[in-house]
Amino acid sequence: MAIALALSLGAAIALGLSRFSYGLLLPTMRADLGWSYLLAGAMNTWNAFGYFLGALATPLLMRRFGVWRMLVLAAVLSGLLMLAASVLTATTALYAQRVCAGMASALLFIAGGVLAARLGSQQGTRAGLFIGLYYGGTGFGIALSALLVPATLAWAQAYGAAHAWQWAWAVLGAACLLAALVMARPARAIGEAAPHAGAPQRFALKDFAFGLAGYFMFGVGYIGYMTFVIALLRQQGMSGAMVTVFYTLLGLAVVASSRIWARLLDKYKGGQALAILNALLGAATIVPALSASAPLAFISGLVFGAVFLSAVASTTAMVRHNLPPSAWTAGITAFTTVFALGQIVGPTIVGWISDGPAGLERGLIASAIALFIGAALAARQKALG
Repeated sequence: MAIALALSLGAAIALGLSRFSYGLLLPTMRADLGWSYLLAGAMNTWNAFGYFLGALATPLLMRRFGVWRMLVLAAVLSGLLMLAASVLTATTALYAQRVCAGMASALLFIAGGVLAARLGSQQGTRAGLFIGLYYGGTGFGIALSALLVPATLAWAQAYGAAHAWQWAWAVLGAACLLAALVMARPARAIGEAAPHAGAPQRFALKDFAFGLAGYFMFGVGYIGYMTFVIALLRQQGMSGAMVTVFYTLLGLAVVASSRIWARLLDKYKGGQALAILNALLGAATIVPALSASAPLAFISGLVFGAVFLSAVASTTAMVRHNLPPSAWTAGITAFTTVFALGQIVGPTIVGWISDGPAGLERGLIASAIALFIGAALAARQKALG
């Protein structure tokens, strides 16, 4: 269990600290730099493009460096790239930083997923729990971001910093490097996989067509919520302190999700788990778009947090259920690639819609529709014989 928790810091860095912290920084950066919602959303689009490139490069780099070494190297690189954002102000330079950070996140996230699947295979009946724990680690990163970012922004503003958000990037980068240090030894303890006899089995895209399509729509839909929900809540009048509580609770719900959905991931071998989770996410996403009620917003955040990373974990579980270990890296990489493509499309579309007369509410409705479509597609994915 201790090794699984330490490994979960990889997901905390790759997504919680490196990506989802941006939702907290978006309002401040947008106001300071004069961005439209389209430009603000493009920050996550470029990050997702880097994630896509990183996903394509991961199998080759894993063969070159090994899985646990790739995990540690990518974690350190993520921290350094976060620190780099603390000295940038030009929009183009920030976009380039997000591309590089996305590449590092993909390397880190996939390597951690492979190690989590390997650890789960060593634990037999607890495989779903260990996979869920890894992805649930994103919640630690989200909760830590919720505590660090507002406090750092207030600190920077009190000192009269020209760009308070730069201080927040610096603090987040330091947190990434500390997490990488803690994670390195436990990751090495899992070890590299033993060589497989014969040629490794290929990942056949046609066998997972509906699962991949459903996961693409998940990528399109969920990222709109994680990019713009904080901006919407602030627009609706929620105080900074309440936003901190909202995002912290969302992160803690992500951590709890590993236990909530572990049996679901073990039970279903096809796309049923992804379909159920996509539908729940769609319902959670549409709530703050239809009502400015703070209690309903908190319910939305708790449900969203308790579900969205388990949707990611469900695809790793699907790969583990249906393919031999020799094909796990190829399978996880394929799902991560379509996930990245969805995230490239999502923020730009939602940002463009949000710049229109209907505002951020219409953007989140579009995200919810994408998630419902993803649920319908994933439901058609059958387990392999």
